[in-house]
This record gives sequence, C-alpha cells and structure tokens, in this order.
Amino acid sequence: MRNVQVVLGVLFGVAVFLFLDYALPSRETVRITNTYNKLTDLGWNRIFYAAPDTGTVENQQGLRDIRFIDTVKPNGKPLVYRNEDTGLIWPPYFKYDSSNLHAVAGDLRSTSESPRWVSITSYGWRNDLLTIFPNAISITPVAGPGERPTNWPALVILVILGILLALFWRAWNRFREARISPAMTRAERRLERMDARADRAREIMA
Repeated sequence: MRNVQVVLGVLFGVAVFLFLDYALPSRETVRITNTYNKLTDLGWNRIFYAAPDTGTVENQQGLRDIRFIDTVKPNGKPLVYRNEDTGLIWPPYFKYDSSNLHAVAGDLRSTSESPRWVSITSYGWRNDLLTIFPNAISITPVAGPGERPTNWPALVILVILGILLALFWRAWNRFREARISPAMTRAERRLERMDARADRAREIMA
C-alpha cells in the first residue's frame, strides 16, 4: 500500500509540474524575423491550440487560419510562436488582441545586421514532433540580447499557489488529527479486542 501511495504521489507531482510548465507565462528575449498567416491542418494536437469559440477561422476542409511569429534567439536558434486569442475559459489570459499583437510584431521585425530585440511573453510548449507552438501574449522591446526581464506574472502566480497549498495542507492536517486519526485509533482498538477474543476462544477450544 505504501508503494502505491508513493507512485501515485510521484505521478501527481509530475502532472502538476507539467500543468504549470505549460500554463504559466514565460519570457524569452528574441529578434522577430517574420510574421505571417498560415492555413494549418489540426489533428489530435488540436488540444494545444485555441478553442473554436475564441473566434478562430476554419475553412470547409477544416484548415485553421493561424497567425505565426518567427523569431531567433540570441544564440541563433529559431523559435516560432503562434498568435491566437485565448477567450475567457482556458487558459485564463483573456487575450482578444491577437490582431493588434500581430501588427506590433510586424512593426518590430529586424535583420541580423540591424537587430531589434524584444521580450515575448507566452505560454505553452514548442515541439517539432507534435507540431505545437507557444502562444504569444505580449511583446516588449528591450535594450539588447542580454536583457532578461523578471517574469513577475509567473512569480506572483507561484506565490499565490504556494500560499493556497500551505493553507490546504494546514486544513488537511487539522482534519486528519480531528477526524481520521481518532477513527483509525478506534478501528485499531476494535481489531485488537477481536484478536484477543479470538485468542481466548482458541485457548478454550484447545
């Protein structure tokens, strides 16, 4: 039983980590090289894209018109973002300005000879195999490639989650001490009395 609890605890911890890693905002200093729209065929990976009720446009063949932002990191590695509204439900970024953000991204495009560096706030993962892209939330110009603005939104959310977890843990310990521990103690005592009666019965029969 102990091993099962450990395995379930580890799986729960991994699930929480993956959830936070995907949903929390992240910031990356990059140089924008291109902005464009592309008709994209979404399959099972549709769960990593915006929900249909956010105003996304799909043609009769099921191809979705998605805005993309091509960027390059200071180390020269490419990083592609999608630019979709999020809506009101999930994730709770309440983003409805993807058109304006696309205009800002287009205005901040630059070349390697005359770079303009920006910090893009986004959520999600970039995975070539799954064909998924992080969703850009905001774009802020920075002084240079070495600039790393503090990710205050993620820090605030983590602090709030930490406080909620501490409150939940405290309430759970109180509930366990008040209800669960006494019930387990009573159950153990009943089992001990039953064992004692069974032992006496065996002695009498012997």
